[in-house]
Amino acid sequence: MSLVEINFDGIVGPSHNYAGLSLGNIASASHKGDASYPRAAALQGIAKMRGNLARLGVQGFLLPLPRPNVLLQQVLAYDGTEDAALRAAPWSASSMWTANAATVSPAPDTADGRCHLSPANLVTMLHRAQEWPDTKRQLDIAFADSRHFAVHGPVPPTFGDEGAANHMRFCEGHGAAGVEVFVYGRPGGRFPARQHEQASRLVARAHGLDPEKCVFIEQNPAAIEAGAFHNDVVSVANERVLFTHAEAFADQQGAYDAIRAAFPALEVVEVPSSAVTLQEAIRTYLFNAQLLTLPDRSMALIVPEECRESASVWAYCESMMAGNGPIRQVIPVDVRQSMANGGGPACLRLRVVCDPATVDPRFLLDEAKADRIEEVIGRTWPEQIDPADIGSEALAAQVIAARAALLTVLELEELH
Repeated sequence: MSLVEINFDGIVGPSHNYAGLSLGNIASASHKGDASYPRAAALQGIAKMRGNLARLGVQGFLLPLPRPNVLLQQVLAYDGTEDAALRAAPWSASSMWTANAATVSPAPDTADGRCHLSPANLVTMLHRAQEWPDTKRQLDIAFADSRHFAVHGPVPPTFGDEGAANHMRFCEGHGAAGVEVFVYGRPGGRFPARQHEQASRLVARAHGLDPEKCVFIEQNPAAIEAGAFHNDVVSVANERVLFTHAEAFADQQGAYDAIRAAFPALEVVEVPSSAVTLQEAIRTYLFNAQLLTLPDRSMALIVPEECRESASVWAYCESMMAGNGPIRQVIPVDVRQSMANGGGPACLRLRVVCDPATVDPRFLLDEAKADRIEEVIGRTWPEQIDPADIGSEALAAQVIAARAALLTVLELEELH
């Protein structure tokens, strides 16, 4: 098999809105109540996918989940007398951030030689906890070849929250055996610790990982307090390289030592607080970036446009590119609609190492398919959603019809 890393980006759903449902996500909270622009958001995401398709030659996607979630509406029995968050939760388009769709362990790391995927339960947040059943339906179709994939159920809620946004992998090459790193938070702070140690350990056991090739690291409580609700807001890994802020982990040097003990080839690119403060790193999402290995084996960092607009962040990026380190390019992209809700380029993608020939081709992008997706988005996605629109029958009809049109053009009607 020819194993490569495929980024599966979430197509931004037609109900994309700013309800501020994510406690601890400063961007989400600061834009609560703003008008959103679902059509622009989705087209920004497709443009990012096109760029990485051109760079890497392969790109996947996952579909918006059914919204509004009628079952959740029924369970909540919202009657207008409670917090408006209960009205908004069934409309959430947060599945667009597929970085937390599942935790993925590639075949070279697992005991049975298959790629294992566990949908994230996301139990810490109501609007995200509703996602896993519909996410799993997509994973079951996209990765249906049981010779090469094993799709699990989610971790039971009693073990806490988990997901790929707090998971990293180090390897000599994507197709080689690697070391998997699970970053967890400890409860008790001002903001929720979104991913928990025991949930991560259960995933590692379920995936058949070698305990000697697993590392469990505590996230810096100060980073969580500052708004790094997931570890991928303060660090990102690719092959040998860890690109990280100096305040990402509770014990920064201890984290490096633990990873290096399992993976001696580790190369750390640490951004000091004197160059970029923790607050500025979180505001610009410098680390919520896609760190890619290009065909020439150099690495490129795909960052949000906000990084170029920050004097300190862009000065650091320019100095990094001028040096001799492993990251040779920094490429800004416009994902402002996603950023305003707390998700950068890395939030929008799930990394899966596999042979593209083993994936259901309906989930793989090419230029013609991107054209068809853009046509549907331009024709059916709402141009603007105001807070007062959430819950209306008219918007519900438009959102449902838009998703149905996309499923039809992609020949994925079984997800209706």
